[in-house]
Amino acid sequence: MNATERYVDVLTGLNAGDLGLLRTYAGKGLDESLHGFDLFAGIWWPLRQQNQHAPRREVAWLAAKLYAFRPIPHSRGDTLARQLRQCCPSEERDRDSYHQRFDQLLGLPLGEIEYSIQWALDRIGSSSLPLDWVQLIDDLSLWERESTRLRWAEQFLGHNGRGRSC
Repeated sequence: MNATERYVDVLTGLNAGDLGLLRTYAGKGLDESLHGFDLFAGIWWPLRQQNQHAPRREVAWLAAKLYAFRPIPHSRGDTLARQLRQCCPSEERDRDSYHQRFDQLLGLPLGEIEYSIQWALDRIGSSSLPLDWVQLIDDLSLWERESTRLRWAEQFLGHNGRGRSC
């Protein structure tokens, strides 16, 4: 099991109280609350001490808040972009807006992506679809690379042969 998989195991094992507390830190930086920092440090730091390849702090903090926002069941291979494609509205007018929202997400820097990912998680969760949290964290760790966002666009548009197109 790699470091990201271990981190996802920790996140999926959090109790309702910890998830509720993490939800209160949506949109906030790690340094904005001592309680939030302590909770996060207890989750992330032991993994980081064991493995220097654990997700970096900024990404791990974002992932913890996102998982608390919408604790969607983990399922390998069910990437965020593929699952969003599955949630695509059938009406053309709604589909255009949906595409624009996804395009905006792809253009955001990591430090501004939280609310757009929440939008995506809300769509996926509302459709009772699972999500590959490990891949999401790994992708966010490489968000600065254009190739990561290009792969998301291809998966969303269905250019990889899986599922319906949007």
